Amino acid sequence: MARKKQIIIPIAILVTGVIAFVGFSSMKKPPEEKPEMDNTPIVAVENISVMPMALEVSSYGVVKPKYETTIVAQVNGEIVELSDTFVRGGLVKKGQLLARIDPNDYHAALIDAQANMASARAALEKEVAQGKVAEREWKLITDTSPTELSLRKPQLAQELARVKSAQASVLRAERNLQRTEIKAPYDAMIDSRTIGLGSFVSTGSQIGKLLGTATAEVRLPVADNQLQFLIDQGQQAKVNLIGTYAGKEIQWQADIARSEGVIDSKSRMSYLVAEIRDPYHLNNSNAENGTPLRFGSYVQAKILGVEVANASIVPRYLVVNNRVAILDNESKLHYAEIDIVRQQGGDVIVSNGLLDGDKLIVSALDYPVDGMKLAIAGDKVKEQDSVGENLDEALDDETETQVANTENKGE
Repeated sequence: MARKKQIIIPIAILVTGVIAFVGFSSMKKPPEEKPEMDNTPIVAVENISVMPMALEVSSYGVVKPKYETTIVAQVNGEIVELSDTFVRGGLVKKGQLLARIDPNDYHAALIDAQANMASARAALEKEVAQGKVAEREWKLITDTSPTELSLRKPQLAQELARVKSAQASVLRAERNLQRTEIKAPYDAMIDSRTIGLGSFVSTGSQIGKLLGTATAEVRLPVADNQLQFLIDQGQQAKVNLIGTYAGKEIQWQADIARSEGVIDSKSRMSYLVAEIRDPYHLNNSNAENGTPLRFGSYVQAKILGVEVANASIVPRYLVVNNRVAILDNESKLHYAEIDIVRQQGGDVIVSNGLLDGDKLIVSALDYPVDGMKLAIAGDKVKEQDSVGENLDEALDDETETQVANTENKGE
């Protein structure tokens, strides 16, 4: 009996161990399968926009009047009248009285000249009558011919000259009388006034300075190599002037009126002159931009130049040997040859080689090879998120299965 127990007990222990091993083996979690690693390089791209573009040439300048005049006295005398608008900043119309010099002496001079002319005319008429009498008397004499002197022709010429001299004196006196009234030669703004009421001025004394308000000018320096981007080197080109007024940025329209035709010896720049009609909007109150463009203002200028039918803008650092990297429809690297029209700051303007909607690669590649497979950063992230979600779902399903099995065994 004891011998049977010695044989049965080891066999029972062995069977129990085998059953336990099989049970634990069935509960063992199978090794997870690692997903395959995708080593496709990830790049960032930007879509290319191709559209018509007008090139611009930038410049700057100071607004000045086209015409400015220093007014001086043309006669001597005391200032007896001043216009209320004859002050700095005052606006005057053409022909408007600015100041008046005492005219009394010039009235007297005119009367004296008129009297001299009347006397000269009387003497001339008298001499004409005497000449006619002499001519009739000489006709009664038949044995000799009359001389110029006997016909009083020299005396007649002398009186005629005196009349002309008297006429000149009258004209001079009238002109001096007119000059006592100092008037504006054109529509203008008063820049300065150097006289006061009661001041005595002499011929040539400065009275004030006027700035014409009909037209303003801006001298715009342009580098010689920038003229190629302007139509007809800028002649009659449109200009956008940008400046500030009352703390706000304002834009005005102007036209290139002329080129100065020389290169400045100091700056080595060519100068184009832009003109602005009625800068203070004195004659055009219904202007689209009613803000005046004041003399002395500093403005930035954009000169409109040639138009490019199909143009696109590319960052300059992406261009290597006139080529840029493009991601084609098959998500492969492709190098496109481009034609650069102009460099503009940190960008270049391209006229040929790119199409609207092309994907420009803007990120760096370690070892770029034409035709290599690439992936877009956003798409790659979405793909990884999708794979992760699938793995999470699979693990969740497996965990639920294991829990269910454990519960069944416990029962």
